[in-house]
Amino acid sequence: MEIPSPRARKKARIEIIPLIDIIFFLLATFIMVSLSMVKNKGIPVNLPVATTSAAEDRKDFVTISVTAKEEIFWDQEKTTLAELPGRLEKLKADGPDPKIFLNGDAKAELGSAVAVLDAIRQSGISKIAIETTPKP
Repeated sequence: MEIPSPRARKKARIEIIPLIDIIFFLLATFIMVSLSMVKNKGIPVNLPVATTSAAEDRKDFVTISVTAKEEIFWDQEKTTLAELPGRLEKLKADGPDPKIFLNGDAKAELGSAVAVLDAIRQSGISKIAIETTPKP
């Protein structure tokens, strides 16, 4: 003979709310870790400060950087001042109205940046923006 228990029999069940909390925590942790793993693949240039700097449209552009060590980079690819006119002519032939962003390190000699700017102007490209950081 089986004696019934005064307490009702409960079936074991899995609570889902704590599992959802854990899943969201793991998702947020994964996103934070993956974002911190992204490397900045730009050229390290300390831009000069200007009070009149304004944001420009960065659609279909080429970046030319002059570092403090007087190195010239064409879209993160090291180049020389002698190779620059050929690349600029090719850029002008590829697109009707190319845009160039010129990054110059604040500690770079002015002569290097002016030489690059002169090469750009000699190629006939008129849309040139010199990048700066806004003054706080």
